[in-house]
Amino acid sequence: MALPSTSIDSNQRAAAVAPLLVGCAAGFSGDRTDAAGAVVDTLIARLREGPAGQQAFLIFETLAERTLALAQLRRRADPNAGYEPLLDDMLRPVLARCLAHGIRIVSNFGAANPQAAARHILRMARELGAPVPKVMAVEGDDLAAPSQRALLREQMGPAFNKLKVVSANAYIGAEAIAQALGEGAQIVVCGRVADPSLTVGPAMSHFGWRSDDWPRLGRATMAGHLLECGAQVTGGYFADPGFKDVPGMATLGFPIAEIDAEGGCVIGKADGTGGMVTEATVKEQLLYEVHDPAAYLTPDVRADLSMAQVQTVGPDRVRLTGVTGHERPEQLKVNVCHEGGWLAEGEISYAGPRAEDRARLAAQVLRERLPGLALRVDLIGAVSILADDAGAALAATPPQGLRDVRLRVAAADADRGEAEKLVREVTALYTCGPAGGGGVRTAITARLNTLSGLVPRSAVPTRVTLVQEQPT
Repeated sequence: MALPSTSIDSNQRAAAVAPLLVGCAAGFSGDRTDAAGAVVDTLIARLREGPAGQQAFLIFETLAERTLALAQLRRRADPNAGYEPLLDDMLRPVLARCLAHGIRIVSNFGAANPQAAARHILRMARELGAPVPKVMAVEGDDLAAPSQRALLREQMGPAFNKLKVVSANAYIGAEAIAQALGEGAQIVVCGRVADPSLTVGPAMSHFGWRSDDWPRLGRATMAGHLLECGAQVTGGYFADPGFKDVPGMATLGFPIAEIDAEGGCVIGKADGTGGMVTEATVKEQLLYEVHDPAAYLTPDVRADLSMAQVQTVGPDRVRLTGVTGHERPEQLKVNVCHEGGWLAEGEISYAGPRAEDRARLAAQVLRERLPGLALRVDLIGAVSILADDAGAALAATPPQGLRDVRLRVAAADADRGEAEKLVREVTALYTCGPAGGGGVRTAITARLNTLSGLVPRSAVPTRVTLVQEQPT
């Protein structure tokens, strides 16, 4: 779905357009819900001060692989559900102000049900007494329909036949977002688009770039990559006290990018907030989840940051240069989430003299009583993060004489009844010993596993629809 060419050369048009402002208010589902206010305040102030023709966008990135699968499960239970559960908390406080000041919103909080999310936003606007916005949904990423099973089977092999599929979603790109914005959308609600595409789409629309303008798309992609994880680039995930100190961690500001007509960007953050934007925070986020710096694959472009440079240009302002891009892949990544049995977990605490020895004894008791289950044993505070499912790390770590130990034991099984045996046995440790155990917590949850593959781009047609609120 390439964007149509215009009578004005894209180089000429881009040179004449004011820089684009893109603020990010969420980096994942479950992020802080009060982040958007300061970002919107800052965008409004900069629009007032900025040149004629400047535009501002607010993006929310709220999807991950498991997030989308869980959304599909919610939609199965309720056809009107399946979108970001924190949508109201995230958007309601700023929606009216965004509409009043011309700040357009782009997000993937549509998850498994972009249409329902869009209708909820329309209801929200009505309840706030705001003008009815033009809301458009981007769809086409969902490949879970029975008619698409043959495509997935062909790409993923015979193992696919044995799966109980919960969701199958392709990562689509920015073109549909740009199309929706070109048709006047004030709010664009997407499902599984690639995270950087939430920024690339507004840049394509604002600057009039073609969908094969690889260098500019590559630069905008890395601007989007810096924004997509929210406060990670403003010091949140960077912080390590005494080694990498970050001020104002409780009031971290979320990032704002100023993108120029060539796709270059300056990264900053919301005014009057904690955190920081430095060359070091930008470098860390720039390399986050990048497999090949010379070919960072997205649906829009192969971004090349192998020659990237960062430079401080002011307080909490860092410029990114040296990025380019190359022709996009002909295939799109698809994630298939499928039922993976059951996960049982149990925890119990031991304290005082010989606490660690008692915790280790409890684990041994569970192993002997549950020979049919492969148990994962962690001694939280002693051997957990660096432990392993087979228990080799725990066996190789001699007792340290700890006086405060939390034992966690977990097991996975395709049969719920088998998994529940662990829950019962951990609870029984209360009186069956060892001595002094307390604070038992248990849980059993359905597991979701993921299988990834590639599908031809031509097999994933996207569509953009104008959404109307359903009459009550």
